Amino acid sequence: MAASAFTRTRSCTMGGLGAPRALLASLAGLMLACGGQDTLDAAPLDAQAPDLTSLETTSPKPASPDTHLMDKALLDVGAPSLFGGWPWPDKTPAVGLALEVKNGVGKPLRVRQGATFFINQIDIRAFVNSTRDEGLRNLIAQSDFGGLGWWGVRQVDQESVGAPGPYTRRRYYRGAAWMDLPSHFIVEPVDSRGRLTGVPILLNAGTEHQRRAGLDDFFIRRFRGIQTANGCATPDDCSASTSFEEEAILELRNAYEHAQRQTLTLRSDTRTLRLRWSLRPAAPYEIPVEQVVDGRYTYGFRIGVEALTPPRPDGTYAPGTEISFQLTLRDGAGNRLHDKGYLPPYNEVAPDGTDSGLQYYRAFFDATATYYRRKHRERMLMTQIIGPAQHIQPIRSIVALEAFLDPEVDEQVVATPERDGVFSQFATLPFANVLFGGAFIDPNLWNQPNTDTWQFKLPANAAPGTYLVTVKGRRAYLGEDLPATTTIELQVGTKQRTQPKLTTGPCTSCHSKGGELGVVLHANDNRAACAGCHAPLAFELEGPIFVRTHFIHSRSNRFDAPLQQCSSCHQTKESIQRTSKAACLSCHKRYPDSHVAQFGPIESMYVGGGAESFQQCTGACHTRHPGSGL
Repeated sequence: MAASAFTRTRSCTMGGLGAPRALLASLAGLMLACGGQDTLDAAPLDAQAPDLTSLETTSPKPASPDTHLMDKALLDVGAPSLFGGWPWPDKTPAVGLALEVKNGVGKPLRVRQGATFFINQIDIRAFVNSTRDEGLRNLIAQSDFGGLGWWGVRQVDQESVGAPGPYTRRRYYRGAAWMDLPSHFIVEPVDSRGRLTGVPILLNAGTEHQRRAGLDDFFIRRFRGIQTANGCATPDDCSASTSFEEEAILELRNAYEHAQRQTLTLRSDTRTLRLRWSLRPAAPYEIPVEQVVDGRYTYGFRIGVEALTPPRPDGTYAPGTEISFQLTLRDGAGNRLHDKGYLPPYNEVAPDGTDSGLQYYRAFFDATATYYRRKHRERMLMTQIIGPAQHIQPIRSIVALEAFLDPEVDEQVVATPERDGVFSQFATLPFANVLFGGAFIDPNLWNQPNTDTWQFKLPANAAPGTYLVTVKGRRAYLGEDLPATTTIELQVGTKQRTQPKLTTGPCTSCHSKGGELGVVLHANDNRAACAGCHAPLAFELEGPIFVRTHFIHSRSNRFDAPLQQCSSCHQTKESIQRTSKAACLSCHKRYPDSHVAQFGPIESMYVGGGAESFQQCTGACHTRHPGSGL
């Protein structure tokens, strides 16, 4: 029998995943995942058959050899030349689009007219507010996700924030049928009458319990439920609370390389992207599209950072020197996103950014939680210095909230050689005393202009070697949500370049083909340039990379190696022998009663407890980890 036009399209455009296989995989779980009654009496999904007539289309023309050569030319351009002359090919590559839906309504999307796009991010959120603590019952009964299969849902984690109170408690739920089963999305460009204006894209969301790099279309897949209780008397007592939010979150992002080849070039009459999800096929989401002409900026994001204080004649800086730095945020063609010497007031940027795509920290408006909730949308603009490189290690000293609020301190010292074995200082941009001071002390701070310069002061006893200065940020411009990180090196006390001694890595066995560290998270593939920004904060103890890496990989059912096999990431036996609550309980969810008696009950899903969690509990126990491979 001849293949249908839909089958031919998928076969040509997806390169390895035929439409019948994706559709059958979804239909196999349809009865469980999106229909019928479940134990919580969720309303059944409308059984109306999906409209497939709009999917009939012809195969697209294959990409020309010139297009492939252009893509290769872009990839071959090194970072130094990008930052020197800001070259950009005459024909830009496809732009990754971020799609967002809230309570069944698509967020209007403004895109650059004439550009070519792939789908790099899908964020879908449904929520219901309640005055009573009922878990997810109201969400299941009343929300846009109510018709999905919620059988099997269970609470798996809990965390409270807001010390010394009142507290906000979040409970995290997984295991619902719709969260675990395979599903796919179809993106259809349509005109004002709902008629196709281009070839649809079929995207495989994958499944909860297996990461298939050659078949899944996104590196990150996170489906979960969350209940938030506000105004709790203690971290565990929310009995007097009358403010609850129940939500379902779907996060897909970082398209694999093969998915990036499934592109859309919107016709001038395209008015909507129709987003069909196989678990609710009769109720597609509608995302309004406006195509604009913007001669001021292009897509892409680059961060430049420069030391304004010159070094000594030999090219080195002396210990004790205060060094001024300046950043420049640019688009892919090198156009400035801000005036030199100036960053706009916080209120002109947050929460939605500027016309140029400039972004500031926005978790005041949209709460984030490591792994579980929208950390990619936090959009912090931040800088750090750490060194010398040969001494770089995790920072375990906690940065107090008061350090962020001190109006006299713009840059926080987070590690000292005497206390931490390494020096590090960081600063948020705008400075923390403006960000957090405006939120908690004086709202007028959010109306003041900010600067694009800052100072880091080397300690008088700075050890000689190479010091890393890093700036990371995020730009959201006309549908593209893009991170970037830049690191420069300074020589302190010696001209000899020194190297970090990392005990983990290199991470490329999993982080590849679109999931590289240089693409995901902060788009930073220099793992030595992380520890300064990722010091533990009094209000976010899970900051250190070892905590986040343990937590994310232990919670993910898509991690490719046995969790007890430490050698998947760790390179030496010694690197797994520093025992602490934070090191152990960021992966393990429980410990023996004898440990509870000696070290206290587990109070944090991330680090086990409070400030004491980073103290080494013993050097005599746990010198081996069963199954570690080390």
